[in-house]
Amino acid sequence: MNSTLILLIIYLNFTVSVQKNIHHRWNSMLQEYVSDDGRVNYKGWLEQRDNLNAYIKTLQQFPPNESDSKNHKISYWINTYNALTVQLILKNYPVSSIKDIKSPWDIDNFIIEEKRYSLGDIEHKILRKMKEPRIHFAINCASESCPRLWNKAFQEKQLEQQLTEATERFLNDPSKNIITPKHLKLSKIFLWFGKDFGSRKEKLKFIERYSGIRFENPKIAYLSYDWSLNQ
Repeated sequence: MNSTLILLIIYLNFTVSVQKNIHHRWNSMLQEYVSDDGRVNYKGWLEQRDNLNAYIKTLQQFPPNESDSKNHKISYWINTYNALTVQLILKNYPVSSIKDIKSPWDIDNFIIEEKRYSLGDIEHKILRKMKEPRIHFAINCASESCPRLWNKAFQEKQLEQQLTEATERFLNDPSKNIITPKHLKLSKIFLWFGKDFGSRKEKLKFIERYSGIRFENPKIAYLSYDWSLNQ
């Protein structure tokens, strides 16, 4: 076996190892700086900005391949979105709302092979095109009315369970949605991204599935959205 082939095997093994453990650092930071109810200790996280930046650089170096599973791609991009959101808040901290930052979802702050991505690109051009509406309850916009930031990384093999749990928790949180058989006061996520949940009938079926409540031709209204920081 010549030296070139040996080096190639070593490189491939290293690449596979990194890809399998790519979110370990992110998971550790989430455990340290995010509470079980999604409160973020941004002030404390400032001390580990370098660690967060290093994780994001690793994400840039090891993006999903075309041949990777859908769950691998979704978990990668959810974690990327959430990490970039935290990074954006830390760069501008202290702020009282992500909306205090100019055009926060349009900033090109992620680069893969010279292609630049904003948070908006990741949400609308990548994640939403995966045809998985539960992603809306996994990505976090650093705000009170957003689905909470989980204090653990999304992982390929656990993704189905994680997305189900994230959706159930969001729908059954009375600060996000108020659901009864005859009246629904929903998060504006269901209004803004209505196409992702289908027709009225499909939307109600989705909410029934994850809330555990059966409806009787309910009236639907939407709650105001609180953009204050989730700290």
